[in-house]
Amino acid sequence: MKALSALWRIWFYTSVLLGILLLLPFLIVTSLSVKTYKQFFFLSRVWAWVVLVLSGFWPKVKWHEKPQKNQVYIICPNHVSMIDIMLTLALFGNCFLFIGKKELSKMPLFGYFYKRTNLLVDRKSLRSRKDVFDRAAVKIDQGIGLCIYPEGGVPEPEIELAPFKLGAFRLAADKNIPIIPVSYLNNKRHLPFDFWRGKPGVLQVVVHPFLLAKENSSEEIERLKTTCFNTILEPLEQADIKAVAHEIG
Repeated sequence: MKALSALWRIWFYTSVLLGILLLLPFLIVTSLSVKTYKQFFFLSRVWAWVVLVLSGFWPKVKWHEKPQKNQVYIICPNHVSMIDIMLTLALFGNCFLFIGKKELSKMPLFGYFYKRTNLLVDRKSLRSRKDVFDRAAVKIDQGIGLCIYPEGGVPEPEIELAPFKLGAFRLAADKNIPIIPVSYLNNKRHLPFDFWRGKPGVLQVVVHPFLLAKENSSEEIERLKTTCFNTILEPLEQADIKAVAHEIG
């Protein structure tokens, strides 16, 4: 079983590179300037769907609310798998970029485009964290939304949902834009960071009602963070209960 999972995972990484190679000339041209980022974003979504389909994934989404066209949002999903990136791109058509860890820039080919078109942060550096949110505010003013994993990284496998950082919620309150809480229910089971585990299948997603700060205050930012955390956590716990019951049954 481990050997089959490893072979499939190799195919997943191959599909990531194949998708980039198929679109390479267009990705290069559109990544050269901030003026063509929206075109690059469209191509990124095509790439994401190519990776999902070739890898045998298909999203099944419960939408409590859908984004409005041309509205700017901060998307806040739980972070459990590399497939989170592709899945977020595939689901949300409102132009956005990621705030992600700088280590992803080291990945072959993918890292080149990720570094050029997203905001990378050294999570160990306070200066880097402050700088990245200053740059994120500029992007919002330019009409580009954000995807921020509010846990500040990938938690240990035994942790369902790590405590949230405040950055996304400060930004949402300061810029008066909605937060989209997203629960990825089984990405961790389908594509964990363990090389010897993983399988294709249906990716279960819940897109929750959007959250908007009532005012720009420290109390309201804390409330927004707590509400977002509880909103994302509830279906994750329910999904775990169902998964355990299924295994026992």
